[in-house]
Formats: sequence, structure tokens, C-alpha cells
Amino acid sequence: MKGMTSWIGENRFYAEPFKKSSSPQSSGVTPYGGMRWLGPAKHTSARLVLICVGLLGLALIADFLWASSPRFLYALISQIGKMSRVEERWEHLVRAVLSRERMGTDAYGRHSTGIAGNVPSSLANNRDIDEILRAADEIQDEDPNISRILCEHAYSLAQNLDPNSEGRGVLQFKTGLMSVIKQKLAKREGGTIDRSQDIARLQEFYKLYRQKNNVEKLREEEMKLRESGAFSGNLGELEKKTVKRKRVFATLRVLGTVLGQLTEEIPEELKRVMESDAAMTEDLIAYNIIPLDAPSITNVIVSFPEVQAAVSALKYFRGLPNLPTDFSIPATRDPDMLDFLHYIFGFQKDNVSNQREHIVLLLANEQSRLRIPEETEPKLDEAAVRNVFLKSLENYIKWCDYLCIQPIWSNLEAVSTEKKLLYISVYFLVWGEAANVRFLPECLCYIFHHMAREMDEILRQQIAQPANSCSSENGVSFLDQVIYPLYEVVAAEAANNDNGRAPHSAWRNYEDFNEYFWSLHCFELSWPWRKGSSFFERPIRGSKNILKSGRSQHRGKTSFVEHRTFLHLYHSFHRLWIFLVMMFQGLTIIAFNKGQLNAKCIREVLSLGPTFVVMKFLESVLDILMMYGAYSTTRRLAVSRIFLRFLWFSTASVVISFLYVKALQEESKQNGNRVIFRLYQIVIGVYAGIQFFISVFMRIPACHSLTNQCDRWPLIRFVKWMRQERHYVGRGMYERTTDFIKYMLFWLVILSVKFAFAYFLQIKPLVKPTKTIVTLGPIRYSWHDLVSKNNHNALTVASLWAPVICIYLLDLHVFYTLISGVWGFLLGARDRLGEIRSLEALHQLFEQFPRAFMGTLHVPLPNRTSEQASSEVMEKNKVDAGRFSPFWNEIIRNLREEDYITNLEMELLAMPKNSGKLPMVQWPLFLLSSKIFVAKDIAVESRDSQDELLERISRDDYMKYAVQECFLTLKLILSEILEGEGSMWIEQVYKDIHESIAKKSIHVDFQLNKLPLVISRVTALMGILKEGGTSELEKGAVKAVQDLYDVVHHDVLSVNMRGNYETWKLLSNARTEGRLFAKLKWPKDPELRAQVKRLHSLLTIKDSAANIPKNLEARRRLEFFTNSLFMEMPEPKPVREMLSFSVFTPYYAEIVLYSMAELQKKNEDGISILFYLQKIYPDEWKNFLARIGRDENALDSELFDNATDILELRFWASYRGQTLARTVRGMMYYRKAFMLQTYLERLNSAVSDVEAAISSNDTADTRAFELSPEARAQADLKFTYVVTCQIYGKQKEGQKPEAADIALLMQR
Repeated sequence: MKGMTSWIGENRFYAEPFKKSSSPQSSGVTPYGGMRWLGPAKHTSARLVLICVGLLGLALIADFLWASSPRFLYALISQIGKMSRVEERWEHLVRAVLSRERMGTDAYGRHSTGIAGNVPSSLANNRDIDEILRAADEIQDEDPNISRILCEHAYSLAQNLDPNSEGRGVLQFKTGLMSVIKQKLAKREGGTIDRSQDIARLQEFYKLYRQKNNVEKLREEEMKLRESGAFSGNLGELEKKTVKRKRVFATLRVLGTVLGQLTEEIPEELKRVMESDAAMTEDLIAYNIIPLDAPSITNVIVSFPEVQAAVSALKYFRGLPNLPTDFSIPATRDPDMLDFLHYIFGFQKDNVSNQREHIVLLLANEQSRLRIPEETEPKLDEAAVRNVFLKSLENYIKWCDYLCIQPIWSNLEAVSTEKKLLYISVYFLVWGEAANVRFLPECLCYIFHHMAREMDEILRQQIAQPANSCSSENGVSFLDQVIYPLYEVVAAEAANNDNGRAPHSAWRNYEDFNEYFWSLHCFELSWPWRKGSSFFERPIRGSKNILKSGRSQHRGKTSFVEHRTFLHLYHSFHRLWIFLVMMFQGLTIIAFNKGQLNAKCIREVLSLGPTFVVMKFLESVLDILMMYGAYSTTRRLAVSRIFLRFLWFSTASVVISFLYVKALQEESKQNGNRVIFRLYQIVIGVYAGIQFFISVFMRIPACHSLTNQCDRWPLIRFVKWMRQERHYVGRGMYERTTDFIKYMLFWLVILSVKFAFAYFLQIKPLVKPTKTIVTLGPIRYSWHDLVSKNNHNALTVASLWAPVICIYLLDLHVFYTLISGVWGFLLGARDRLGEIRSLEALHQLFEQFPRAFMGTLHVPLPNRTSEQASSEVMEKNKVDAGRFSPFWNEIIRNLREEDYITNLEMELLAMPKNSGKLPMVQWPLFLLSSKIFVAKDIAVESRDSQDELLERISRDDYMKYAVQECFLTLKLILSEILEGEGSMWIEQVYKDIHESIAKKSIHVDFQLNKLPLVISRVTALMGILKEGGTSELEKGAVKAVQDLYDVVHHDVLSVNMRGNYETWKLLSNARTEGRLFAKLKWPKDPELRAQVKRLHSLLTIKDSAANIPKNLEARRRLEFFTNSLFMEMPEPKPVREMLSFSVFTPYYAEIVLYSMAELQKKNEDGISILFYLQKIYPDEWKNFLARIGRDENALDSELFDNATDILELRFWASYRGQTLARTVRGMMYYRKAFMLQTYLERLNSAVSDVEAAISSNDTADTRAFELSPEARAQADLKFTYVVTCQIYGKQKEGQKPEAADIALLMQR
């Protein structure tokens, strides 16, 4: 079933069409088996069962019924003695329960009531039964008799699947279905039913249903609608056509399936019709992105060369054994290697379909990044297969290397392309059906390792046979034989954690299971699984101390156990503590020696050796304490390391401390032996040198990689193991050398500043006071002193140094914050981050945006120079603006759709196409608004020369652009609408203006103080031309042009007309005779009408748009986008060469969309959510009302009369109050961006598009990209968004509103 459904096996929700996963059991259709329903009179035994079960069921649901219908329950109980009516009561009861709530619509827009949609999940074939019942509801009004046949067939299927009604809810379902059939029988128009005619009736209805719904033209009409340019503004009509077609074909498919199961004697003509209809239902076959199981005429992704090459690469090849003839493969495609793996390992059917798409997507994306195949029969490059192979099996290769075992291949270069694809397929099929075992990646490597070996053995024998590891008496099932044993033990351990209250050492989590496969001991599990192993032994439920006892062979924690204690404050940051303490000790020693590094000072500094080993000893003690409670279950190697480190540091601390003390004692003697001190120096020097060498050595990437390769050497492994526990994760993760050097220099600066501050401002100033206090006589305290008495005033010294030590330990974060802030500022300044911090800066720098866009975000165009037609800067800027405007306008349009800006603001912010005849860049109106009136005032009041006038206007670039645009646009419009003498007049006036400008006598030849008259006449003319072309308006336009002529000729023009006497005389005679502007061409070209409207706006908007947009969120988004234009970033690539990526958003049971009840519900203060949102977002609320065509003063109750307005209101509130709805909308902008960029790239490269093949001059019309099938397909190929609805299946089964809201959000 294609459409907005859930992947139940994974509990996932996709933003694209996807499929239901089949149950672990067989998902085939159960044969009809010749069973016939004989009517209620023949079911005497069933009556007795129903009576008994009814008596028991009444007690179980009494509470529910009493709450819902106590009167009915009382009446039912009062009649309990009348056994003849118990069955009737029970059936009525079941139907009432099943029909209590109206179900939502399915993927085909069909409403289901009653038992349709309530098929128990325990029925393995519940999807077929559910579809049959939904089809029965669909055709109930057309032909109740056919509906009755379908219901009886559904009952027979349920009876075949569970004859004894042992499954959960099966008995209630059968009883309810029986009552429905009885009601259908009761409604028949008299007479008995001749069931021998059911097949004939069904065949006849099939023909009538096809004829009534005009099946032959359904798809043709839809395709015409898709290709219709007039449809670009009505997406709802296309959705209705698509849903209707899917519903009709879904019903036909059900009728054909039932007919085929009832009889094999179908007329040849009808059989051909049914086969033809079946071939037309590819949209009903479930798929995620690529329809591989059937041809498609609406999804053009299958026509991409890279996709065709990927599909072709997976086809069956000669090295694969032949599959059995009875193995089912869709007739619409050829068998491939995944069908072979499906047969031998028993993977679920839907898992195979999902992973087939997955692998095709991976291969197609990798191929598109290399090149686009241009052959007639596209083929994958070997490099594409190799890249996907190495990326997919990277973890397996590392796992084999870590365990020092040979992968399943001996020489990777010798592995054929087909074999690589087989290995990829096996790995992804294992992953796709692994359920929670996916959280054990190295366990998957173990499974893949053995299954690939099994596959190689089957290929060697050249006999297609089920694998031993997946075979059992019940058939071949990878899920049952491989995954389920693992899942059982993982689930048992999770159930033993007492909802998180059990100690961490009392149960195994995912890490413990996975780390078991980090050693060669995992091969003790053998293959197939040795289920008697202690690894598979489950704990006793509720026994918290099971892991601490030595009686059980149950395997416990692997290498880590968590204890909640404040000792973690030292244990987790022991390196930092050791470093700070040793530095403080060293700086203090130097300060007390007055900064002189003499022999005495060096001897004292060497006291850092005992300090270091003692603190490491404390760390080893804490290691032992932290592992308490898991010694009996933790790996022996991990326990051995802990105690070896304890012995090492305890011995080292004793030896080094002894040597240092002994050395000091010898030094204090006159004839002391200096050998001990030299020995101490050698020991400290060697230990420090080794530690320093290892630290630096491991920081060099090449050396780090070399040590990983030398892991097979016992000595290297032992040294690394003593230094750090050997783990699988984290191996090979290191910074580049340059990054490490930068990082090290950064911290050297921080630590240098910190220790300089500590030495000169904290430690050194306290040396002299400390010496003075120590040498003072005894101080008498008012309280009893046990610390400083006869101890050189130790309490006073401690009080003096305590605050300094505390600040010393804490100020590292202060210095880090300050220096990182300064460093971040410098990096941001270099990368030009935050260059646009206000709306004023956005206005000022807008002229640079197109050029910056072409340099950073736009794909480089090879034919850009040829499009310029000249090397002039203006032409280049216009080309840049034409490329930039579609993206800018799409951002503005989305701001309006989200109600952040008004309609007027959207008009002001929109950027023209810049693809017309004007020889200049047209900027958005919000930059040019009111500039004409300011320029007019300057010209009217100016008494300066022409150069001074132009200089004053040119001080504001946008004022200059506004004047130029009005001047050139007016000429363009008048030249288009005027003919003959009128066109001659325009040419002459503009010629005189240009001559005056060239002679710098514009203020002499023209009366600039009369400009307001000209502007008023032009405004009136544009106001008429922007409306529809009626006869009255045409007369008004002629009158407006004549008024404009009179003003220009009599009031403004002062130029000497003698030079063009003949022309002016001809124009004057034409005006006198009334034929100068007798008729004009009304502007009908869309681009010309847009210029008329824009000029009218330029001449009428008197208010400044300096605060446009007003909404803060709209400002923030525009500033963020424009800031990104100036960032340093890699050169962009075309969409086809981009990396594909997926985004996951977790979702459990939060509110998806507000319901109307939730929006109107008031709290204790009488405030509803809707009222609260209206007050927080008042401007957005007004914009929302304007968008749906409501007055801003309209009452809330007026919105509740229209279902569409209610839905829009729910979305408006949810986008502002619910994070999931807002997140989904935001993430889907990625898909929109991909579609828009793909669409424009195809237009720029002159590639034809099925639905939107327009010229490059129309690139700014971005609405067409939403209808482009190529743009949609390319976006689907590169981007996938998944909302991981973890309990969507339960929500849907329980008819929770969250399930319906999820489906609604997905369709949105």
C-alpha cells in the first residue's frame, strides 16, 4: 500500500511515501481453500462458544460499559437468563465497541468505520483482510451484495488463518464481522441469496466499476493536469485527482484478488483487463523513493541514468545459482541478487524491498558524483561500486583488523564487482532486519562475517539452498534464527534494570553486549548460534544481585561499571588535577627561591616526582573502587589491568618517595653519598622521557597509524594496554598534525597567561608575608588552637593561602573564556561573520548581495561570460541579479507563508526578474521607496548646476537607481503602448533630454520646478494601465496620455525647438486634430504589466521602508542568510554532485498539532493557548488573518465555521507552540532548496523539463519548480528526512490523535 503509512517493523515515519513492513511470519496471501460461509443457522457450535465467551466477556468489560452506557449494561444483565438472546446481545456489544470512534482516512482517502481498520495484528495476513473490508465499505452504497461477498471472503480468510480464534482479539473481530454480514443480509430486498452466482456478480461488478469510474482516462487526465501550466497555482486539484485514481485502482485490485482466489475460471477477456489494471497500479505498490517493483510514469527518478545503471548492476548474473521455479518474483521486474539472498537466508520481503532501494540510492548517488552515464544502457563505474563497498563495510574491515583475523576475502583487488555488490547486499539486509541489535555494530560484523562465508559456500556449490544458520522446522527465517535469540537476551537484561533503579552493575546494557565482540572469545558462540553459551543465558527477573553471585554462569559487565559518587570529581579529571597541583608546587618552589634556578631550587623542584606518583596511586585506588560490584563478571583482562596499575603505582610511589627522601638526607650531610640522588635523577628522567615520548609519538598521525598496525606485536600491545585500556572504538581517531599544532598553541597561550598571572599576582606576593608569619613568635588565639601551636603559625599561613589556591584552581576557565572570545572575534572578522548586524546594514549592502551570491553559493556557470554579451560592469551586475532574484524571492515568499510579513511587505521585498529590456539592475522596492519624492524635492528646490544636482542625487545610490529606473521604465512603457506620432513624440522628448544632459543644460532646457505635475500625470496613467483593459479604461488612458503631453509640451519643455522644427510641427498638428493619441495598445504582456505596476508603486509609495520588515524573526532570518553570502566556504557543486544525506528527528508521544479543544481550553487564570499566542505574536496573527482572507477584527468564533480555516489555525498555533511541527517544516526547507536549485540548474543548462520547460528569462518564476518532476526526483535522491515516531504503530492502532496528526503533518 503506497502512501502515507507507517513502517510498523521499525516504528518510523518518512517524509516520503514508504511501506508497511511485514510481520516476522510469512506474509503471503492465504489461499481461499474452497471454504464457504454457510450462514448463522449452520453455526450451532459457534453459538455455544459465543454464549460462553459472552458471559465471561461481560465481566471483563463491565467497567467500560458502565461508564459508557450503564442503562444498556443493566438491561443486558437483567436478560442474562434468556440464553436465546445472549448471542444477539453479544454481537451488538462487539459492534458498538468496534464502531465507537470513527477511523481516519487511509492512504486513498477512504473513511473506514466499524471493523475496517480494526483487524487484529495477531492475524498474519491482516493487511489483506483490512483492504478487503475497506473496499467493502467503499462499494457498500453502490452494490451491497458485492460488499457482502467481500465481507464473507474476509471472514473466510480470518477463519483459515486462526480457526480456533486463539489470537488476541480474533474472536471479537470474527463476531463483529459476522454481525456486519448479518446486517447486510437483513437489508437485502427479500428472497434467498443464491451464492452460486457470487462469482458471476463479482465479475459483472468489476466491469461496471471500471466503466463507471472511466479507468482508461483516469491517468491520462492526471498527466494532463500535471503538465498544464494553468494548474501551477492549484496543487489541491492534482492531489484530489491522484487520491481518486489510487482509490479506484485499490478497489479494483481488491476485487481482482478476491475474484482470483474464489475461482480460476475467469474469462480470457476479463483476465486480460485485470492484468492490464494490475500493471497500472504501480503507485499502489509500496516504495520509499524509487518504484523498483513496477514501472512508473509519474516518478521520473527511474529515468535518471545513474539510477538505471544501479538497478542494472544488481541484476542476476551468471555466477548465481538458479532460483527455484516456485520462488515468487514480481512480473514487472527481473530477478536480482537480493532475490537470491532473500531465498537462501529467509529475509523478510519488505526488508528486501527496502534495502534494494537503499543500495540503489547509494550506488546512484556515488555514480552521480563521479559522472553521469551517457551510454544507451548505462553502467556503473567500478570506482562507484568500490567507494560504496569501502564505506559500507568500513566497520567490518576495521573489526577484522582489530581482532587480527582474515576478512572473508583474501585479496580485495581480486574480488569482482558482482561479489562486492553481494557483500554490500548481505550487510544491509542484515542491518535492515536487526531491530535493536543494530545498536551492537560489532555483533552485526560477526553475523555478516559468518553469513558471507555461508553465501560463498553456496556459490561454490552452485546450488540455491537455504542457509543452515537460518533454517528450522518452521522454514527459513533470518529474523527467527539469528536475531530473535539475541533480542530475547537483550530484552531480558533491559527488563531486569527495574526501570533504571537497579545498580549499573546488576544488568548488561548495549555496550556490554557489543564489547563482547571486541575479543576473539566471541567466536565461542560458533555459527549457527550455540545457544547454550553463557552469553545467551538470561537473568532471573527481579534478581538484583544475580551478577554478583558466582553460582551462575550468566555473563555480566564487560569493562565498565558506573557508580554515583563525588569521587568522580577527581577520578574523571585526574590529569587536570595532577597538572595543576604539580604546576602550583613548582611555581611555589621557584617563588620561595626568589626565582633563582640554582642547585637548591632544582633539588626542590624534583620533589614533583613523588607528587606525581602519589597522585597516580590515588587514581589507581579509585579505579579499584569504581569497579566494585562487577569484578566477578567483568573481563579478566580489564580486572588484571586495574590491579597491575595499582601494584605499579603503589610500588613506584614507595620507591620514588624513598629515593627522594634518602637523597635529601644524604645531601644534608657534609660527606653524603650523591649516588642516590643521581639514581633518583636517572629514574625520574627515564620515566618522564618515556611518558613524554609516548605522548608526542601518539600525537603524530603517521606514528599513531603505525602503532595500530603493530597491534599484533605482544610488546607493543602490552605497552599500549598498560597506558590505556584497549578498546575497539576510538582507534584511528586523531587530529591532523596542523590542527593539533594549532590546538596546542592555543592552549599554550592560555596556560602561559594563567601561570604567569598565578606566579606574579598570586604566589610571589605571598612569599614574603608567609616567611614573616612563619618566623613570628607564637600567636595566642581566643579559641583553643591545636594546629598552629608549636607549628610556625600553620593555621594563619593556611588562611592566607586558601583563597589563592581556590582562585588558582578555578581561574583556568576564566582565561579560557577570555582568550577564546578574543580568538573567536579574530576568526569571525577574518571570515566576515556577523558583517550584517542590523536592518540598516542589510539595506546598505544589498547591492553587493548578487555578486556575493554568485561567488559563494551559486554553482559556477561555464557560459556566464557569453550570457553577458559584453564586458560592461552593468551587464555583469544584471546577470548576477537575475541569478540571485529567484532564491531571494523564494525566501520572501516563505516568510509570507509563515505569516512573518504582510502582503505589502512581500511586494516591497520581492526582487524583479532583471531579465527584461531595461539596461540596468532593478532592486526591490523597499530600497527605492520614497526616493523619487526626495529626488523631486531636490530638483524642484535646486538652483545649482546640473553637475551639482546629479552629485546631490548620487550621494544615495538607491535614489539614483530609482530615478534611472523611472526614467527608463517610463520610456519602455510608453514606447510599447503608443504608435505612430505618439511613438515619435516619446523618441523626440527623450532625445532632447539626452542632448541637454550632454550639454549639461538640463536645468535650463527643462522647467524642473514643474516635475510634480509630470509625476502626477504619469502616476494617473500607470494607475489606469495596471487595471484590466476595458473600453472605459482605454478612454481614460488616452486622456491621461494627452494630459501628460500637454504638461510636458507647455509647462516643462523649454528647449529650442528650431533644430527639430518639422517633427514638433507634425506632433502639434496631430494633437490639434485629435489623432496624436487616438488609440493605444493596452499592455497585455505579463512582464510589461509587471513593469507598469512597479512604476506605479515607485511613484505612489511615499513612506520610507527603512523598517521593512517589521517582524523581528523575519529580520533575523534575512540577516542570517545575507551574512552567509560573505562567509568563506568551498566552491559549490551542482546538486547531482552533492553528497546525499539524511536527517532524523526523534519523536515519542509529544503533541504534534494542537487540537481545537486544546487551543480553546482555559487555564485557572482564564487564559487559553490561542489567546496567549495571539498576544505574543500580534503581528503574525494579523498576517495570518489576511492570508486566509479574514478581517483582522474578526472574532475567533468566525474561524470555526470553515474546516479549512480551522486546519490553518491549528497549523499556525502549532508552528509557534510545538517544536515537532516547527522542526518538520524547517527541515523540509532543505528539500525545497534542493528542488529550486535543481530546477534553476536545468534551466540554465537549457535542459528540457517535462512540466516546466520555460526559457531562461523566466527563472525568477520559482513557483514552477514545485511542479517539476525532475526537481522533485533529484531532491528525493539527495535528501531524506525521517521523523522516528517510536510508537506510531501503537498510536495508530489505538486511534490516538497523535497518529492522525502525524499523517496530516506529513501530507502538509
